[in-house]
Amino acid sequence: MRAIGYRTPSPALDSLEAFDMPRPTPAGRDLLIEVRAVSVNPVDYKVASGTAPKPGGIKVVGYDAAGVVAEAGPEARFFKQGDEVFYAGSIGRQGANAEYHLVDERIVGEKPRSLDFPAAAALPLTSITAWEAMFDRLDVARDVPGAGRAILIVGGAGGVGSIAIQLARQLTDLAVAATASRPETTQWAKEMGAHYVVDHSKPLAPQVAALGIGAPAFIFATVPAGSRFPDLAELIAPQGRIALINGEAADVSPFMRKSVAVCYELMFTRPLFQTADIEAQHRLLCELADLVDAGRVRTTMREHYGRIDAANLMRAFAFLRSGRAVGKIVLAGF
Repeated sequence: MRAIGYRTPSPALDSLEAFDMPRPTPAGRDLLIEVRAVSVNPVDYKVASGTAPKPGGIKVVGYDAAGVVAEAGPEARFFKQGDEVFYAGSIGRQGANAEYHLVDERIVGEKPRSLDFPAAAALPLTSITAWEAMFDRLDVARDVPGAGRAILIVGGAGGVGSIAIQLARQLTDLAVAATASRPETTQWAKEMGAHYVVDHSKPLAPQVAALGIGAPAFIFATVPAGSRFPDLAELIAPQGRIALINGEAADVSPFMRKSVAVCYELMFTRPLFQTADIEAQHRLLCELADLVDAGRVRTTMREHYGRIDAANLMRAFAFLRSGRAVGKIVLAGF
């Protein structure tokens, strides 16, 4: 089978090439997926820029895919050959930029019937991240005493921010404020459903205070935010909660005075550690598909870069790293 990967990581993101690799065989609860489309995330280029494969090996990245079950492992219970699925996979295994890909069925969902494969591939990783951050980490259903029933989503036009806005609007009663700084990103965040959009090129605390929604109970930082911690600590309610998805080395002490709970979200944790609740990702993806098919959530696909090949993936990596991307980039077919 064809796969796109590298033998040597490159900070310049120029080391991807096509390889002929053996078609894997599913065991246990694994599914072998015939990959029809993928989307590109920052984790892809971060891995490709610095993570070496095993000596003499090839590293395949890609952590968003939609496709068809080609074979099911002997212990699989959720899916069978021919089922259409979407998923984000595991950073601990080979990625999905290949014609065939192995994935644990417990982190796979039924593809939304109303979407084609590219539009579906745009959703899994960002949706799992946003869902887990808001409902498992921030626990937004639990009030913060005296706080505004509101969430500030920092980075509202990116892949995670785009879906976080939609999930917050559809599944909670929160007032949703998002940040953006360009006309196109501001418009995108509004299209996703944000009640308010504030400019993150300027201090956020006075802008949020002027909205009249009270000090937000919750902040979800979907982009690196360490330099903004004093600003965010000023605007959040005492005893509020903030979720971070970037592992930057930053001083969280500005949040101490208000006893703010700071938590991290990594959607790969459940598959990496085979947690007891790993099937939560299967369930949430299936629920997401229902929301999409009901017209309550839309795909965040924005750019289609063509077929899945080394040149198109490297072009997508470079554009994502530039910080100019809005929504998601997808590729389809080999």
